[in-house]
Amino acid sequence: MLTQDQVREASKRFYEGLNLMANGKNGNFGEVWSQNPKSTAMHPIGGRDLGWDAVKNSFEQVGNLASSGKVELKDQLINVLGDTAYEIGTEHASFQLAGKEVAGEIRVTNIYHLDDGKCKMVHHHTDVAASMVNVLNSLQAAAK
Repeated sequence: MLTQDQVREASKRFYEGLNLMANGKNGNFGEVWSQNPKSTAMHPIGGRDLGWDAVKNSFEQVGNLASSGKVELKDQLINVLGDTAYEIGTEHASFQLAGKEVAGEIRVTNIYHLDDGKCKMVHHHTDVAASMVNVLNSLQAAAK
């Protein structure tokens, strides 16, 4: 059975990874994510990733474009349900994406599961952030 402390620690490691990503470095996502084909993510850039490889790739792609960033989880609420837990809150983020400033507050839901005795993330879901989507759309349009 998971404990709130385990979830809080996994969340802390996840947000450490997001902050590395927001500064153009690969995060420690492999340590905090369940690396199975059922892991999922729905990012602020839109879309849906299914499976650890797709989830990891999406974070790395954003990290390749990101710099000067900071992401904080505020208003954290954790609920443990046996071997599964979820946390909700608001991510406060600001960073540069492809040299353009993006910032905002987005709602987030993270789901964790007990995986080989460790608390691992199995799902990350945020609101779509229009500022991020606009930057990515402009990059795609310029590439055409």
